[in-house]
Amino acid sequence: MVEEESLRVVRCGGSELNFRRAVFSADSKYVFCVSGDFIKVYSTATEECVHILQGHRNLVTGIQLNPKNHLQLYSCSFDGMIKLWDYTDGILIKTFIVGCKLHALFTLDCAEDSVFVTINKEKPDVFQLVSVKLPKSSSQEVEAKELSFVLDYINQSPKCIAFGNEGEYVAAVRDFYLSVYFFKKKTTSRFTLSSSRNKKHAKNNFTCVACHPKEDCIATGHRDGKIRLWRNFDDEKKYTYTCLHWHHDLVMDLAFSVTGSSLLSGGRESVLVEWREAAEKNKEFLPRLGATIEHISVSPAGDLFCTSHSDNKMIIIHRNLEASAVIQGLVKDRNIFTGLMIDPRTKALVLNGKPGHLQFYSLQSDKQLYNLDIIQQEYINDYGLIQIELTKAAFGCYGNWLATVEQRQEKETELELQMKLWTYNKKTQGFVLNTKVNMPHEDHITALCFCNAEKSENPTLVTTSKDGHFKVWILTDDSDIYKKAVGWTCDFVGSYHKYQATNCCFSEDGSLLAVSFEEVVTIWDSETWELKCTFCQRAGKIRQLCFGRLTCSKYLLGATENGILCCWNLLSCALEWSAKLNVRVMEPDPNSENIAAISQSSMGSDLFVFRPSEPRPLYIQKNISREEVQWGVFVPRDVPESFTSEAYQWLNRSQFYFLTKSQSLLTFSTQSPEEKLTPTSKQLLAEETLPTTPFYFILGKHRQQQQDDKLSEALENELVQLPLTENIPAISELLHTPAHVLPSASFLCSMFVNSLLLSKETKSAEEIPDDVSMEEEKESVDSDEENNFTEEVQDTNNTDLGKDIIHQLSKSEEKELRKFRKVDYSWITAL
Repeated sequence: MVEEESLRVVRCGGSELNFRRAVFSADSKYVFCVSGDFIKVYSTATEECVHILQGHRNLVTGIQLNPKNHLQLYSCSFDGMIKLWDYTDGILIKTFIVGCKLHALFTLDCAEDSVFVTINKEKPDVFQLVSVKLPKSSSQEVEAKELSFVLDYINQSPKCIAFGNEGEYVAAVRDFYLSVYFFKKKTTSRFTLSSSRNKKHAKNNFTCVACHPKEDCIATGHRDGKIRLWRNFDDEKKYTYTCLHWHHDLVMDLAFSVTGSSLLSGGRESVLVEWREAAEKNKEFLPRLGATIEHISVSPAGDLFCTSHSDNKMIIIHRNLEASAVIQGLVKDRNIFTGLMIDPRTKALVLNGKPGHLQFYSLQSDKQLYNLDIIQQEYINDYGLIQIELTKAAFGCYGNWLATVEQRQEKETELELQMKLWTYNKKTQGFVLNTKVNMPHEDHITALCFCNAEKSENPTLVTTSKDGHFKVWILTDDSDIYKKAVGWTCDFVGSYHKYQATNCCFSEDGSLLAVSFEEVVTIWDSETWELKCTFCQRAGKIRQLCFGRLTCSKYLLGATENGILCCWNLLSCALEWSAKLNVRVMEPDPNSENIAAISQSSMGSDLFVFRPSEPRPLYIQKNISREEVQWGVFVPRDVPESFTSEAYQWLNRSQFYFLTKSQSLLTFSTQSPEEKLTPTSKQLLAEETLPTTPFYFILGKHRQQQQDDKLSEALENELVQLPLTENIPAISELLHTPAHVLPSASFLCSMFVNSLLLSKETKSAEEIPDDVSMEEEKESVDSDEENNFTEEVQDTNNTDLGKDIIHQLSKSEEKELRKFRKVDYSWITAL
């Protein structure tokens, strides 16, 4: 049974992986990236998430390796804390409380017991670079209030701050200014580029900065695509700079290699440029990386690069400019037109991805499975160009069919509309285009849905449009003399008084189709396509429409733009109840009668869970999000939960996910940490394929199974019983304590051996510790008689268990019994 505590809204994944630069481990085996409130640790070889470092209470804004210990990682957050982690074991070592919002984090080898952070104390857009002294203390949480001012009026982005020449100076850029602070001299030099409005200097703005690791050289990126290399900047009059120019748009990030022999740059062209020896003619390219390069990182060993992209992706690149791994998160498109869907086959979340694609995203592993190219045209990155948009999508027939709608409208009278139907191919394990319909309607398509009834013989699709019609599409035989094939064709066209058709949905058994025409809801027979009845409340245009399920299948729900939620009874053809609720999202649970509705108010978004049979909500939670919730979906659970409270039973069979306006993917959880949300808390378990070594036995799994089957013959004859290890502190320490903080091996060895020794309480009368028993076991006849005698002693002991007094044999009595065993009783068989 699940411990019942209050529900809370948690991030379930989908956070940005490209918010800050990625950081490599010293051996290049791992790459770290910030992801919302967490820090994720990925393997550079397998692309798998190894750990999720969880402990910050707000957005993580910076991560850096500890210069004194490369197995540790520093992180900072908007919660005003700097945390030190052991990333190999995924545990928190120490927390330093600074007390103000931290926007960026930097570390230096030469800076003893201090780190550099970016803060803002006065105006919202004025930031300062300060040094924070980290006090030494044995306590878990330490206050770090000693701040030393370094630079003022800087940009909050860590790309605009860089430390150079082994920490001798720090460079910061903002607008048209470059500031360099020298730590030894404690002086600041400032350089300014022309900011006149003529075409030559209109885009001189600084965008990023990088410093040579061993020389006095600063590289700056600019809005016009130029890269400037600054030298002799210790003198404000004798400074010089040279220009490198390849990028046609602004330079997003710069990074020097470990030795400083080459400079890396990236921008909106999706091309990584390597400038070798900082020469204009000596450059190499890695093109077609898929999206704008936001950040560039270099491993401390110098063998790997990492680029972070605008489509929430990280690419691991070898030193020879060959991509080796891709870590793809949830792609955040400009607009999510398709809503949230669940693929019936993979249980993946499906929604708009990169332009023209549908992305299949695993909620369990928090990574993208694959992209499906719907539009199948090359995307041109131009802000003035009207793009083709993927606006609608729906799954049907248990994932065998997928319908998509794409449109492009440059002018009001020039609408390009196309509907595609995809079939799932079992051989290729993907969707293949089956039917393409040009201009299925004369105006925008507002909704589409499949008939997913179990008894449905022929696949059916319904589309509604602003042209005042809804169309029924069915699958027909499209074979010819060359091949057998099937295709989709229009079977019926319906309308109602030339009103715009806005929504449609099928009943659970597929017998009825509900289509809303502005303020009117119409019910149609799915076999004859006859109009059965209409519902009209004049409460505003219908925004959401859905049927009840299971025992509530006789109800139809509709939410209007005027903030009225209506429930109609299909048997009596009358309004059952109505409530004043500004519903923005309404989703039925496919595994129960429950329906989740999210309303929007001035305070935020509120959740209401109810059944159509009664207007009283089962569960209400206010302010689940301060911003508007745009989409929601129920995801069936693989293993049902066991909530007993009526308020939480709606989460037993399915989990509810919702997407906010800023495209944050959220869900509900109890206070007890769930394994899939906190992978670092998973306990070490023995796999069934482990060999039966002594180490396997101490895990307790094998012994627990034997304990459950102790009445079987094998266990009755088993004399040696190893103790269970669930409550042995020695075993717990050995398995769950990080290796670097364990005691010495000799101390652990003694604890380990002692834990395997049998206690005196487990010894029974039939166990013989002395040499006499060893001699007797060598004789086959005597051993058989001994086993028979042992069984008799066990039987007598079992019968005496219920008595108050249990007789224990003394040592002298045991010796007498051994003498009787040596007597030959074989003559009895001759009688």
